[in-house]
Amino acid sequence: MKVALAGQGAFGIRHLEALAKIPGAEVISLAGGRPASTEEVAKKWKIPHWTGDLKESLKQPGLDAVILASPTQMHADQAELCMRAGKHVLIEIPIADSLADSERILKVQQETGVVAMAGHVRRFNPSHQWVHNKIEAGEFKIQQMDVQTYFFRRTNMNAKGEPRSWTDHLLWHHACHTVDLFQYQTGEAPSIAHAVQGPLHPELKIAMDMSIQLKVPSGAILTLSLSFNNNGPLGSFFRYIGDTGTYKAVYDDLVDGYDKPIDVSHVDVSTNGIELEDREFFAAIKEKREPNSSVRQVLDCMRTLDKLERELNRG
Repeated sequence: MKVALAGQGAFGIRHLEALAKIPGAEVISLAGGRPASTEEVAKKWKIPHWTGDLKESLKQPGLDAVILASPTQMHADQAELCMRAGKHVLIEIPIADSLADSERILKVQQETGVVAMAGHVRRFNPSHQWVHNKIEAGEFKIQQMDVQTYFFRRTNMNAKGEPRSWTDHLLWHHACHTVDLFQYQTGEAPSIAHAVQGPLHPELKIAMDMSIQLKVPSGAILTLSLSFNNNGPLGSFFRYIGDTGTYKAVYDDLVDGYDKPIDVSHVDVSTNGIELEDREFFAAIKEKREPNSSVRQVLDCMRTLDKLERELNRG
């Protein structure tokens, strides 16, 4: 599987780390945003071709697929470019920052017939897979998901502590993880969706704090708190409150309500969610099937985010 990667930043590196563990995966081109760092990353990871133009990556002989870990605002146009070139594409979360662009991506996927997958890694983290398996087996039913997504990010920096060329977003990026996971775990789209946000940052022009509530027809609710202002532990903390137990997940790790660790090493072939996401992408290509977390499957999440954004814009 010959792959091109778009994006040499923090998440691009995480994909390179994951791809190095997948037999048969070969990164043959890197399309980056800054020439110096693109060349540096390409040489470090022994990627033979690097460029600042994704079109040049798409011309590389034998290329099968592209992973887009580029700025969110570029996703829709880059995804369309890849698909119309006949390349399968994995688009990092979020696939776009608007419902219109998300719908455009799905339309092009349906026209071209390539595999188009969203990088909704929470579906693949062993911790959340373990809970999903219990739900599928009828052993657990969600009553509430209580989630905290907290960062201390008052300047425009990425996860590596480097300046960003774009602006992150609590709703279209970080809430997207949890909204999709809640809908995936319950198997339902929300019948009630509300959101409020704090003051906009004077320079970044985005909300630094946000609260979201969802309810699905079966009665399960989601309570989600997000902040770029939290000076403390960083990341997303998930609490599943159900009819037969309580579970707390942090990325790939899981404990019960009393903080007793739950072994999730047997859930899948790896305990790395990004690696499992990439493996599903390649498997879907080889097996000519729709992947878990396809752009079609995540469109309901984007519809919910659009509804929440319209409520926030109304004040």
